[in-house]
Amino acid sequence: MRILVAEDDPVLRRILETFLQQRGYEVVVATDGAAAWEQLQAKDAPRMAVLDWVMPGMDGVEICRKVRKRVAQPYVYLLLLTSKGEKREVVNGLESGADDYLTKPFNPQELAARLRAGERILDLEDNLMAAQEVLQLRATHDALTGLLNRAAILEILQRELPRARREASAVGLLLADLDEFKRINDTYGHLAGDAVLQETARRLAGSVRTYDAVGRYGGEEFLIVMPGCDGATACLRAEHMRAALAAHPMQIDAGAIPVTLSVGAISSSDWREADADALLRHADEALYRAKAAGRNRVELALPGELAAGRASGGARVPVKTRES
Repeated sequence: MRILVAEDDPVLRRILETFLQQRGYEVVVATDGAAAWEQLQAKDAPRMAVLDWVMPGMDGVEICRKVRKRVAQPYVYLLLLTSKGEKREVVNGLESGADDYLTKPFNPQELAARLRAGERILDLEDNLMAAQEVLQLRATHDALTGLLNRAAILEILQRELPRARREASAVGLLLADLDEFKRINDTYGHLAGDAVLQETARRLAGSVRTYDAVGRYGGEEFLIVMPGCDGATACLRAEHMRAALAAHPMQIDAGAIPVTLSVGAISSSDWREADADALLRHADEALYRAKAAGRNRVELALPGELAAGRASGGARVPVKTRES
């Protein structure tokens, strides 16, 4: 555990440093308040600090206030070291954000006990943050594939679309569906089907840029949000994903299973007035056409036409229903 000792008295500073090192702490020292504040702002800042109340430039109470004003930062346990003994002064110190205090001259064993209490507080804080991260992950990610879930991927689309229009850019969408997935489940079993979904998710996530988003839209459908992609680029990238998936059967416990993907592609640059719901609806219509034209293909949705075969070729076939 790293700990900051901020003390302008060189003798006391050395005593504290030696005492804490003997108890296994990695000690960082500061000779004044400004140096202490700088240490606490560092990327690898100590999680515990022993601060002299009175220091040149910035006192310990001011440091406590500044630390507590920060948001989205790991919690820092702050212990004030003071010669002030009046209750009013002590209350002011604690209200500034200090977790505890010791009066000079301090008892070494009391200091050790208070720091152990600080470590317990930090452990509880870390456990709480870890639990919150797990809950957040579960709330936003699909349990089977690990991809963003439907609500989370739609939230990203709702956020990216207005930004693209403000910046005169575009958002590309790919609505992808595994072909004949029911046959895979019926032939190999649902565990094999789950494995296929997981491997598909892994391959799709590995084929996009770091700032693209991939989500499980539902069942065997996946939605990919690609900022900055016009229709031609969206089709090109969809075709790359489709071809890569078809080229390599999935090796799972049930054996090698060939899997193909049909994709409906669309870009907001071609649909200037369409909102997120409309873009998804038109992408779904393009996906219907890909299924009806033989599966394992990409179709681009364009205003005023069916636009079938823009990426993979094929007849323009309007349909109202589709099968996997």
